[in-house]
Amino acid sequence: QVQVVESGGGLVQAGGSLRLSCLVSGGIFSIYTLAWYRQAPGKMRELVATITGIGTTNYGDSVKGRFTISRANSKNTVYLQMDSLKPEDTAVYYCNFRGPYDVWGQGTQVTVSS
Repeated sequence: QVQVVESGGGLVQAGGSLRLSCLVSGGIFSIYTLAWYRQAPGKMRELVATITGIGTTNYGDSVKGRFTISRANSKNTVYLQMDSLKPEDTAVYYCNFRGPYDVWGQGTQVTVSS
């Protein structure tokens, strides 16, 4: 059974950086697409970034140029490097494993203070 666990969230000042990690266990990792989503209070869940098994990346318009998604297949881990953070980036960030079926993590809170 595939499990997805995010880590790395926290409180940071505007302009700062954070790196989120997502560990996937219990399944084949390297060939599947991974994604980061976020959801702020009162808002719909929003796609932040995706990375395919061959490393092709895609970003939401609101984070382009500031966030970087990457993966380490040897560690079954996907990362989200977040730079130049803004208060509007405050949200719960979720990792999504797009395998034979979708698996979601429990989320990690990111709070950016102004």
